Amino acid sequence: MKDKIKHLVSESAQEILGIRRHLHANPELSFKEYETSRYVSAKLDEWGVSYKNGFVETGIVAHIEGRNPSSKVIALRGDMDALPILEANDIPYKSKNEGVMHACGHDVHTSCVLGVAKALNQLKDEFEGTVKIIFQPGEERLPGGASLMIKEGALENPKASSILGQHVLPELEVGKVGFRSGMYMASADEVHFTVFGKGGHAALPHYNIDPVLITSHIIVALQQLVSRRTKPGVPCVLSFGHVLANGATNVIPNEVKVQGTFRTMDEEWRKEAHQIMKKMAEEMAQAMGGSCDFRVDVGYPFVYNDEALTAMAQEGAIEFLGKENVVDLDMRMTGEDFSYYTHQMPGCFYRLGVGNVAQGLTSGLHTPTFNVDERCLEVGTGLMTYFAYKQLST
Repeated sequence: MKDKIKHLVSESAQEILGIRRHLHANPELSFKEYETSRYVSAKLDEWGVSYKNGFVETGIVAHIEGRNPSSKVIALRGDMDALPILEANDIPYKSKNEGVMHACGHDVHTSCVLGVAKALNQLKDEFEGTVKIIFQPGEERLPGGASLMIKEGALENPKASSILGQHVLPELEVGKVGFRSGMYMASADEVHFTVFGKGGHAALPHYNIDPVLITSHIIVALQQLVSRRTKPGVPCVLSFGHVLANGATNVIPNEVKVQGTFRTMDEEWRKEAHQIMKKMAEEMAQAMGGSCDFRVDVGYPFVYNDEALTAMAQEGAIEFLGKENVVDLDMRMTGEDFSYYTHQMPGCFYRLGVGNVAQGLTSGLHTPTFNVDERCLEVGTGLMTYFAYKQLST
């Protein structure tokens, strides 16, 4: 069966390559994937794969039924949205939508699961059960397309018992894949606060209440939350990437706006930290004569890879690709809305190598020069097809 899957995927390789290039050239932002959704639907129609669309407007759930379709149901996920980035690559399939780019590899994810749908539809007499393939919108934007797909019943009728997802990793050479069992990726919350003071002439600070000075104290104090209040052994990151004072060399502004991110892998500490940060910022501002409006926009939970499912997938990857092409991954403090699925059922989120140092394909995710070694398409499609077969043939 391994060889049969590789042969089927090889036969479709040029078609899947064309799909990826079409999607890369026509990216759409989160929850606006209307043309992408229509394109995916047209491909499924062409291949005779049944599906239901309209989830969260642009989401699609395809169904491939094998023998005895109700015996076991598994799910596979591919996300479809792009990022608000101006592409800097000089390639024939460069983004036609200025300021929008597939800089996180979702074009690869969607192309691979489309290829899986085609392959499994050709193999449906070879396995028992049903495969649900989720084409998901809005991974890059809160509240996360996964949470909304779940609310709208994407995992139900029939109810899936497990889910697999893959994500490109440019640090990993093409041909390789990576796994981590248990805690893998962090929860991701947005921190927003505004410090209010009394602006005026910078040469006369005694007439003012300086919100810039207050903000600097708050930022330093909040960093101590990570070093002194987090339990040793609990991964935790607090970073601020946006500080806007909007004064001048001789002008102290009335207010300062700050935005950042808080990430951890402990849900109890996550909730507690939100309250501590708010209390600390507000009381410090008050003590220095100002005030602070502080809020946390709660984002995605942590990604947890089910031990048994991950072991099965890792074993399958070794069978399909060879032991030398399967690596262990470190914990990551990046976030992923696939986490919502893993809090509903056993899930496994693994990494697909797309880098090629010799060809200069080393740019990181979310950068204007990100691109992939397109040989990853055959690897990603074939491996996910094999995972589905392996689950439904045992």
